[in-house]
Amino acid sequence: MISNRPYLIRAMFQWIVDNHWTPHVQVDVNYPGVVVPQQYVQEGMIVLNIHPDAVRELQMDNHLFRFKARFQGVEQQIFFSPDAVLAIFARENGQGMPFPPEAYPEETEDNAVEDVSEMTESNAVDKPKKASKKPHLTIVK
Repeated sequence: MISNRPYLIRAMFQWIVDNHWTPHVQVDVNYPGVVVPQQYVQEGMIVLNIHPDAVRELQMDNHLFRFKARFQGVEQQIFFSPDAVLAIFARENGQGMPFPPEAYPEETEDNAVEDVSEMTESNAVDKPKKASKKPHLTIVK
């Protein structure tokens, strides 16, 4: 089953923008595949302004959120999985929606060794991986 998290994030994003507020997301930077400027990370998290006027080329797909943003005048490419989002909220009043932290995708030792060697060889940035999750029941109130 497809996670409802990206759908809820997109819905909250639209609601916040429609109310002329500024949408921010809080992201777990330790989640695999997250690419953000590390100098702005605090306690393993970063808060990002994702208002359409603050970012370029915003794409919020079911498996990957990506956009370009400027940090101290330098444009950077940002990538993260919707599973890494801990909250989306309006800067002006804090209204929004928190999300429980997701379990990190399980990796076998062989896969981790391959990934590290590939990154070292190509000098590439971390790319989000498709997680194989075990089925679980989530209670929605």
